Amino acid sequence: MATPVRTRDGGSALSRSASRRSRGEVPFRYASTGAGILLLAIMAAIAVFLVVEAIPALQANEGNFFTTLTWEPNSSQSFGIAALAFGTLISATLALIMAVPVAVGVALFISHYAPRRMAGILGYVIDLLAAVPSVVYGLWGVIFLVPFMQGPSEFLNEYLGFIPLFGGDVVAGRSMLTASIVLAVMILPIIAAISREVFLQVPRMHEEAALALGATRWEVIKTAVLPFGRPGVISASMLGLGRAMGETIAVALIFPATFGISLEILTPQGNSIAANIANGFGEATPIGRGALIASGLVLFVITLLVNMGARMIIARRKEYSGAAA
Repeated sequence: MATPVRTRDGGSALSRSASRRSRGEVPFRYASTGAGILLLAIMAAIAVFLVVEAIPALQANEGNFFTTLTWEPNSSQSFGIAALAFGTLISATLALIMAVPVAVGVALFISHYAPRRMAGILGYVIDLLAAVPSVVYGLWGVIFLVPFMQGPSEFLNEYLGFIPLFGGDVVAGRSMLTASIVLAVMILPIIAAISREVFLQVPRMHEEAALALGATRWEVIKTAVLPFGRPGVISASMLGLGRAMGETIAVALIFPATFGISLEILTPQGNSIAANIANGFGEATPIGRGALIASGLVLFVITLLVNMGARMIIARRKEYSGAAA
């Protein structure tokens, strides 16, 4: 049995160390709890502010806020969120579909295939791209991507026009597809950076066990790396989806700012909640500002529901969390 070390004041060194840990844990517990409560309070305050500011406009609305396609709160006081919500969800979903496979591939290459020196350089580049302001992506989209997409859009419309997504009588570079590509390029570094860090946390014993059973590198990734990193990839994807849905300037520069619901992503139509707020807030009347705030409340609720859905998906996959590793 180990004999406790006595100090000059007669106390045990082990008890003194435990006492110091206890004194440090209590303030930290209260600080972390207070931070969580503060975050919830801020979210609740934002929700209350949006509701209070939106109520006068909703009461003056002559149309159905959830089904009306037109947006004329400054003149006829008739407006609805249907077209804006549709454009927000479609553009963000298309961006996620394009960005996630590429981001996961980049993360796997950096974490398991690239030489160490190249992996360090690529990781630095990915982190740098994640910090680029969104307005830079928007300017790149307007100056380069919009003229460039005219040719591919015509090609897709000519040969794949029988598919509703690529149909339409008039195609243009300024379209839903172009805005989705800009969003995909913008959220790709975020998803790749988070996924890379998750893949690097895979327990080495899991990979070595798969290799000992004769698995190839791809089989190791498929059986050990991807199951372990799936919750992290889902979290990264939802973070990218939230940024795509809330992006303002990048899409405001590209969207034609029309109000309608159509699955034809090559035609010059489309808009989003955030882009409409950016384009219309400066010239809005009091009712118009209330209508824009009401649309912001809808975006707030949609983002909250998306994050809640992601949490539910991750909770169902706790067996891949690596807690037992």
